[in-house]
Amino acid sequence: MIRLENVSKTYDEAGRPRTVLKDVTASFTDGEVAAVRGRSGSGKTTLLNLIAGIDSPSGGEIFVDDLRLTGLSPRRRTLFRRDNIGIVFQFFNLIPTLTVHENVILPAELAGEDRPEAVRRTETLLERVGLLDRKNEFPDRLSGGEQQRVAIARAMVRNPRLLLADEPTGSLDGTSGEAILRLLSSLAHESHKILILVTHSHRVAEMADRTLVVEDGRLLLAGDD
Repeated sequence: MIRLENVSKTYDEAGRPRTVLKDVTASFTDGEVAAVRGRSGSGKTTLLNLIAGIDSPSGGEIFVDDLRLTGLSPRRRTLFRRDNIGIVFQFFNLIPTLTVHENVILPAELAGEDRPEAVRRTETLLERVGLLDRKNEFPDRLSGGEQQRVAIARAMVRNPRLLLADEPTGSLDGTSGEAILRLLSSLAHESHKILILVTHSHRVAEMADRTLVVEDGRLLLAGDD
């Protein structure tokens, strides 16, 4: 379970404070697909960055089970993110000089995992996302939807307990975007992982188990906004 307790985030902009999130309290349970919706600049991505430990809150606490994430040093937060969190970005962020297989296995290799086990997991994931037969191709040979499926497999390769997806369909057409959402949701449910999906789209949010809305720095249950 992920718990946020009275989390706030304030940035300094030209010497003046700008509060993006105010006293956010929420929890996310294993196996849940949660969508976070809101206008551009509302604080959705900031919320993901705080949960991922990429950024630190100005106030409040974030817990993963009984681990106080906000109490970890920057190095320990980085290691925790490496071992427990998979992130899917809007623009794929694949390395163009690496093959599909090399892109997916890279996080496992960087973490020093056993090579045969990493290969097995990589090929299992590529088969699951329907790209095992394209494993030796380079990203520029793939469509946008196929590149995002590679990015999902890469995010899953270390078997993280938490998946964070920041506008994962933003660069895709409607058909490809819907397929990506169904794939993400099914992978999360099958493996009992938490998936937190940031989007500005009502249609995307409707595919989640629960939808939250960031508005005026607050996190509200959809329907209460």
